[in-house]
Amino acid sequence: MPFGKVPEPLAAALVARGYEAPTAVQAAVVQPEAEGRDLIVSAQTGSGKTVAFGLAMAPQLLGEDGAIGPAGAPLAIAIAPTRELALQVARELGWLYGQTGARIATCVGGMDPSRERRSLSHGAHIVVGTPGRLRDHLERGALDLSAIRVAVLDEADEMLDMGFREDLEQILDATADGRRTLLFSATMPRPIVALAKRYQRDALRIETLSADRGHGDIAYQCVTVAPSDIEHAVVNLLRFHEPDTAFLFCATREAVRRLHASLVERGFDAVALSGEHSQNERNHALQALRDRRARVCVATDVAARGIDLPSLSLVIHVELPRDAEALQHRSGRTGRAGKKGIAALVVPYQRRRRVEMMLRGAKINAEWVEVPSADAIREADRERLLAKLSDTVELDEEDRALGARLLEGREPADIAAMLVRAYRAKLPAAEDLVGGNDRGERGPRDDGPRAGFEDSVWFRMNIGRRQNADPRWLLPLLCRRGHITKGEVGAIRIAADETAFQIPRAVASRFVAAIKRTAGEGDDDLRVLPMDGPPPPGSTGGPRPPRGGPNQPRHHARPFRPRGGPRG
Repeated sequence: MPFGKVPEPLAAALVARGYEAPTAVQAAVVQPEAEGRDLIVSAQTGSGKTVAFGLAMAPQLLGEDGAIGPAGAPLAIAIAPTRELALQVARELGWLYGQTGARIATCVGGMDPSRERRSLSHGAHIVVGTPGRLRDHLERGALDLSAIRVAVLDEADEMLDMGFREDLEQILDATADGRRTLLFSATMPRPIVALAKRYQRDALRIETLSADRGHGDIAYQCVTVAPSDIEHAVVNLLRFHEPDTAFLFCATREAVRRLHASLVERGFDAVALSGEHSQNERNHALQALRDRRARVCVATDVAARGIDLPSLSLVIHVELPRDAEALQHRSGRTGRAGKKGIAALVVPYQRRRRVEMMLRGAKINAEWVEVPSADAIREADRERLLAKLSDTVELDEEDRALGARLLEGREPADIAAMLVRAYRAKLPAAEDLVGGNDRGERGPRDDGPRAGFEDSVWFRMNIGRRQNADPRWLLPLLCRRGHITKGEVGAIRIAADETAFQIPRAVASRFVAAIKRTAGEGDDDLRVLPMDGPPPPGSTGGPRPPRGGPNQPRHHARPFRPRGGPRG
């Protein structure tokens, strides 16, 4: 057995579970220098941390013969940030300690607290729970921590981010002074170091993260889009990759609700996870993902903690993570247990620089790619269909008889075409991006009037290069505010402090009226005024309005942000 010094009941459980060799973190915690010591372990999500701390706590729980005494006051406590992660930890420890007869109790939010108190009153060897519920049982006198020999903090950085510091401190203060404290986390920010200094003694630091901090089995991709095209980009990424299971991360419950409804309307088999869902709803959603009735899950960061789905191969950051640690935690839902995965970031144009800085700080090499086009998606669909039809399948007599009847009335080519149509009918349609490359690459110069713009009106807006003006997000902005289509915007010329653009005269009055009506829709800094004629090439031309006038750019004001895009 390559796990080294592991009690016999645990070694047998690992063999029965199919373990052939330990992961890096599992091997590190059973080394002689780690025995009996407090540990600070930095290990990435999906590296086998739960089994690792299960092995690490064994010497304090089991006798030399591998037996465990009768259940009474808990001997070990494991704290996790969310219900899903706590229940997953309990399941893992359940099979690992199954042959020892250890009794494991769970205390998590969303479950019946009275049932948990009854379970604790019957005695337990290991208690697994979330900080808030554990603290509640502690204050009510239902949880006795005086006999604790090992305390484990799993995903400690996330628990501090979620505001559980006081809960953790109260729980740890209630344990015996001689306990071991094992602190497991994918990242080690400064608050974690402070917590370790207070509650650990002579802790051994174990670092199993790769040098680049990213997951070696995860390919990072970034796509830049106009803010109004974020949802369309998500649809095309899902359709292009067609993953068995995908996770889509949003920042708020409202964003989860809106995106989930939009995907279901488009024909995706999607479920949602956020703080507003009950435990029963969450269980149903996860079960739908596991048995493949659903393939897409839209979730907030917290709701997705601790979820392990072997079929998860695609993570899409619909709304950007707050920092590199959040990016790592989100992306770690895929690329687990040696399987490959893709983490795609949907980046609004104006936030590309911030994302590049975050990736450099995290030492993650990401590939910047185009949003998959409808043509690329159709080509991928063709390849998938051909591959699917090339698979070997077993046909019974009824299948062959029905095939023969079809051939009696139609040509083989017609039947094949009908099969293709039936396959495509089940697939959601790809989306055309409003701010796509067909318009987005248009710079400040143009080569004469375009067809349909011989009779046009020029307008100027108080946004230029100094405000990061870019046709790729200016175009959707004009369409939304002016109630026009992208085909009704002609040449766009960007100068330092303002931008000139062309509108056909036939729609100019309607455009002006719409701009006035939508003036209060959030783009408070935007000013659009007609011009007397076209600007000279290379500048927006025309006399400057006096200082303080309605079209004067306010250089001291905050940078312009298009409505609907995330704030940078």
